[in-house]
Amino acid sequence: MDNARSAALAALLHVDVNEGYSNIVLDKTLASFSLEQRDKALASAIFYGVLERRITLDYVISQFSKTPIKKMFPQVLEILRMGVYQILYLEKIPKSAAVNESVILAKENDAVKASGFINAVLRSLLRNINHLKMPDAETDPLLSLSIRFSCPEWLIVLWQEAYGKECATSLLESIFLKPSVFARVNNTRISEEHLIEKLNSENVKATTITWIKHAVELQQMGAVSQSASFQEGLFHIQDLSSQLCCYLFNPLPGQRIIDVCSAPGGKAFTIAEMMENQGELLAFDKYKGKVNLIRQGAQRLNLSVINAAVRDAAGTAEKLEPADKVLCDVPCSGLGIIRRKPEIKYKLRSAIDSLPDLQYLILCKSSKLVKTNGTLFYSTCTLNPKENGEVAAKFLRNNHDFAPLPLNLPDTVRHVVANEPANQLTLMPHVHGTDGFFIAAFQKTQEWMS
Repeated sequence: MDNARSAALAALLHVDVNEGYSNIVLDKTLASFSLEQRDKALASAIFYGVLERRITLDYVISQFSKTPIKKMFPQVLEILRMGVYQILYLEKIPKSAAVNESVILAKENDAVKASGFINAVLRSLLRNINHLKMPDAETDPLLSLSIRFSCPEWLIVLWQEAYGKECATSLLESIFLKPSVFARVNNTRISEEHLIEKLNSENVKATTITWIKHAVELQQMGAVSQSASFQEGLFHIQDLSSQLCCYLFNPLPGQRIIDVCSAPGGKAFTIAEMMENQGELLAFDKYKGKVNLIRQGAQRLNLSVINAAVRDAAGTAEKLEPADKVLCDVPCSGLGIIRRKPEIKYKLRSAIDSLPDLQYLILCKSSKLVKTNGTLFYSTCTLNPKENGEVAAKFLRNNHDFAPLPLNLPDTVRHVVANEPANQLTLMPHVHGTDGFFIAAFQKTQEWMS
């Protein structure tokens, strides 16, 4: 049936089975259901809430179910998670209604035989809601943090060892904060002032970001893609971390620039706008479908300087004419954008451990595209030293024709990672108000001789 909870369940099952990105999965699911705006909001709240709190929800369910979590059918487990989430976290929904709706949801979604079990577990929770057993922070601090913040223990340990316990706790707290939405003004088409006026006339509140040029924060916006200003190509959505990366990259009009892992194209768009749409910008991606996304975005923004094409940054591609500046925004674990895509924190650590080798390979191959005295940037949207500083340091150790290039940071941006080199920057959500992000800069010099 087309209701909010059925939509949320369908989206959750899709993420579990197909490991799709949460935002894309939810958008497609909502598009396939005939829901009023209020029901869309409820479906979104339940969907993201269950994803964000999965570890906590499973811990609670296990206290009232004789059947182990791992032995439950996917539909049953997700319906239980949804019910527990509504009971514990959605104050506007009566607790009895959360139970009843969960039972109805089971009967309507191939879990009729489990409806009695679901009812029993949730009603047992209601009877004991004031006496839930949570891990003791003193006797088992790691498990306590894991259940409190619904975060795998291995990730907590990684952050504690990398950034210290205080910073790690702040990162865990930031996971549940709703991220701000930022846009990059297309300065080739309109000024910040005029875009803000135009957006206000469309009932979209926009405010200027003072420390980075052509950046605005959006509020009360609804579906961005439906905005007339968006359709006219007057802005694109981009977090401040990526905008800062492009600002530090400092592309200039008339330069030749290569973006080796460009899709979906946000940084390429900002770079082209900073180039005032003058020069040459090659934007590559490994997959044809993603290259088409870059082309569509460039067309909407009227950025003719962008030439998008298929190219594997880690492969044996044809040689290219060297560029003034090369950007390597490499594939990464995404641990800096958990606020936006909570499913990322449930990745297997083994899937992350192999990434530094690929990232280093892409960085080394891309360094061959840089002119002498040219600039090479390496960036990720993750918070993992093995993918960040360790890759950058390894590159400098093994490529003597490159030197560290100190970053010219705005006054409002400071280093928070201990002993971070001047050519590197780690951005933290709780400190900088951005996604978690990493930037390293290098300059190509004459070949070093031993």
